[in-house]
Amino acid sequence: MTAGAQEPPARPIRRVLVANRGEIARRIVRTCRELGIATVAVYSDADVDAPHVHEADDAVRLGPAPATESYLDVERVVAAAVEAGADAVHPGYGFLSEHAGFAEAVQAAGLTFIGPSPETIRLMGDKAAAKRHLTEAGVPVVPGVDTTELDDDGVVAAADDVGFPLLVKAVAGGGGKGMRAVHDPADLREALAAARREARAAFGDDRVLLERLVERPRHVEVQVMGDAHGEVIHLLERECSVQRRHQKVVEEAPSPAVDEALRTRLGDAAVAAARSVGYLGAGTVEFLLDGTTLEDAEPTFFFLEMNTRLQVEHPVTELVTGLDLVALQLRVAAGLPLGIGQDEVGASGHAIEVRWYAEDPTSQLPQTGTITRLALPEGPGLRTDVGVAPGATVSRYYDPMLGKLIAHGHDRTAAIDRLVGLVRGSVVHGVVTNLDLLDAVLDHPVHRAGDLTTGFLDEHLAAWAPAPATTTALAFAVAAVLRAEAGVSDPSWPADLGPVRFGGLAGPTITLHDQDRVHRVQVAAASDGSATPELRLRHEDGATTRVRVETVGADGRWRATVDGSPAHATVTTTLEGDVRTVWVHHAGRSVALRHEPMTRHLAERAMTGAAAFTSPMPGSLIAAPVEVGTHVTAGTTLLVVEAMKMEHAITAPVDGTLTELHVAVGAAVDAGTPLLTFEPDEEL
Repeated sequence: MTAGAQEPPARPIRRVLVANRGEIARRIVRTCRELGIATVAVYSDADVDAPHVHEADDAVRLGPAPATESYLDVERVVAAAVEAGADAVHPGYGFLSEHAGFAEAVQAAGLTFIGPSPETIRLMGDKAAAKRHLTEAGVPVVPGVDTTELDDDGVVAAADDVGFPLLVKAVAGGGGKGMRAVHDPADLREALAAARREARAAFGDDRVLLERLVERPRHVEVQVMGDAHGEVIHLLERECSVQRRHQKVVEEAPSPAVDEALRTRLGDAAVAAARSVGYLGAGTVEFLLDGTTLEDAEPTFFFLEMNTRLQVEHPVTELVTGLDLVALQLRVAAGLPLGIGQDEVGASGHAIEVRWYAEDPTSQLPQTGTITRLALPEGPGLRTDVGVAPGATVSRYYDPMLGKLIAHGHDRTAAIDRLVGLVRGSVVHGVVTNLDLLDAVLDHPVHRAGDLTTGFLDEHLAAWAPAPATTTALAFAVAAVLRAEAGVSDPSWPADLGPVRFGGLAGPTITLHDQDRVHRVQVAAASDGSATPELRLRHEDGATTRVRVETVGADGRWRATVDGSPAHATVTTTLEGDVRTVWVHHAGRSVALRHEPMTRHLAERAMTGAAAFTSPMPGSLIAAPVEVGTHVTAGTTLLVVEAMKMEHAITAPVDGTLTELHVAVGAAVDAGTPLLTFEPDEEL
């Protein structure tokens, strides 16, 4: 907890409603419990059995699964707080956390809003107004043009004053929504349309401004805290340069690029920004650090935006400072002074965090599914803030982040090493996640050297793809398929596997799909009289593998002998329709290997005629810019699918004609849903 006298609070907080879900709701509940403060959770129908609901002292249903009918409904959330007898509301992050109208509604109901004033939220939420205000406060801002009152023609004309490359940026944006980088003037109108559409859907405001695109930028932010007594301090900086689609992937504290002199300048600028708006509570002032000026006496940095809430990455600040940021939020919301001065803030060691998403690690598209197994390592210097548990369903309705994996060490190398171990030791089955990508980022030599920019992924891992499943993982998967299809549920494994019989030199062929790879393995069994026969696998390249499953534990842990060597894995099988997926965690990796009946493969190969296009993810069809019957060129956007705050364009692979639309704009779609029929000019 924080330092300082424990004088009676001006506004006692005894019962807090947490207006959020997932890992941040659990995080807030944890600190409230430590402080003896009761908590109230809220939930949608999709979250009725979510961990945050069970961990709070009380819970109130908000409504149906869509966020607009539950977590984003201001009236319902405030009514839930009043109904539950809460005296304060903590918004967490995302959802309503930066909604000035929500803060006003909370206060109008006689409750304490745990965050800054509505006026501050409104000012800092308007990127153009925030830039004007902070320019007057002496905070350096990115050069640009305020185009909020201009139509597209006016914005295009104003772009000449900014120059290219430039950034189209939604004034009400955040998390990269409504943001597009433009290098070629010819691409500006399309970027404008996409940015406006995205901003309108996410924030109800499609105004944009133009800014200079900073070269070799590093994203460095400063955590600030302010109280109602005029005290504002900073809690050091964080580096958040590793991003995809302007969404942070890796965050760490302190920044490997910041020395004491630059830290002082950044901290002073952040405090000046917060003080200029009378900031109350926890906030983050984000800066772009010009990576080309790091060798200068005074490196150049610019104000990017201010997030008027707790940040996803706050755990790394907590680990290096030893402070509980949620406890500080509660303290100042109750009217107490911070109880800690700037000279008392220091860093101990290094902390680093990765955002763990339910998404395809290659395409980075959101994934859905039910978590059948979850096991996260524990140990010194490790912290896991997650919002899911075994049995939880990851739906299309909310952000795909499952949580954060965090490590602390005596220096940056030690922290990275611990986090790599945490990532490789994390077992999750039932939904595809980005763990492989996180491992590749953390262990990349450029990342380890700390030579980071916001273009890190594009520069160093653009062509990256997960390694193919190992021979050992394939062996476990084949054994699991045979076991499942034979209906074997106990550790013994008879030589006669039900409908699949072995003998001679040849046996059935098992086809396993590993992302976009296909593995075909011919299986035979040695007739040595053993209760657990030795399987002999013949791969397409002619290589062979011998595997004997020794034990299968109730917890999914398998022990086997593969080519004479002992091997261990955690194995789970799931069945959806006639498709069986085997999830294998072996040697620090979880892989999902899909097994489909042969009839399905034949049916797919029999498809002829026009090419069929399917949805790459579950979500909603939000745009269909091309009419049926229109001839288009390769690369033309045909449809746009949105899910979990992300847009994905379905484009024409070659010149051709859109001949049929199967889904109407606004309709919900599942992954794999046929969307359109496209007739190419030539055979694909």
